[in-house]
Amino acid sequence: MKAPVNRIIPFSNVDGPGNRTSIFFQGCPFQCLYCHNPETIHACIHCGECVKTCPVNALEMIDGKVVWHKDICVDCDTCLKTCQHLSSPKVEMKSVEDLLAVIRPIKPYIRGITVSGGECMVHADFLLELFKAVKPMGLTCLIDSNGAYDFSKYEELMEVCDGVMLDVKASDPAFHQELVHFDNAPVIKNLHYLLEKNKLQEIRTVLLPFHEEQNERTVRYVAQTIKDKVLYKLLRYRPFGVREEGLEKIGRNITTLEQAEKMRQIALELGAEQTVVI
Repeated sequence: MKAPVNRIIPFSNVDGPGNRTSIFFQGCPFQCLYCHNPETIHACIHCGECVKTCPVNALEMIDGKVVWHKDICVDCDTCLKTCQHLSSPKVEMKSVEDLLAVIRPIKPYIRGITVSGGECMVHADFLLELFKAVKPMGLTCLIDSNGAYDFSKYEELMEVCDGVMLDVKASDPAFHQELVHFDNAPVIKNLHYLLEKNKLQEIRTVLLPFHEEQNERTVRYVAQTIKDKVLYKLLRYRPFGVREEGLEKIGRNITTLEQAEKMRQIALELGAEQTVVI
């Protein structure tokens, strides 16, 4: 069994507690306007446009497919800026053993692994096999998810998973659809299911400038649901890396600390004592 891996960060301290290896899988059913890694959304269609712009000729068309020469690549990401299909030519098909070969040498220096994306639950069967191999190493396994897939249907994966870091982007269905082009019903269902099963590692909501009413609506819903049981991260919107469509609809202003702190106070008043601003 193999899965498409966009990239691996050997050491990360922002993807769960402690030092962790973060594995980003390709593919996502959402198309978030403010996505910071939109190159993880779709599979490469091998149009070849990125081959034309690579400054070091690390990309080549062979038999109608874009081939990435990793040993030549300088990671300038020109190909990602060129791609108009929300993809990357640098995705690699990896087996569980391939990933273990990355994890084993650094095992003494990490607390566990975090799988992300895109949306890693696109590859739920692969995650199950990966977690089964990693857990005996004494490492924890976390899932970073947008909640598009019903976790209650993956009982075996939930048993071996140590927790889920869940994005709740909007509690209002229409606004959620506007932001990500996807229904939020499974997200809300997952919020309650994971809380009941004690599998919520943390909840995250991006606070958008000029959408204070929607921000407050979501914060209130989440805070009243989780109370003091779960870490709640309020992420200030930052335009860096956001594609043009998102910039046009959301803007280029950073959510201020004052705006974020106002939302944090609302959450605290509703009993979500572990609310922080990032």
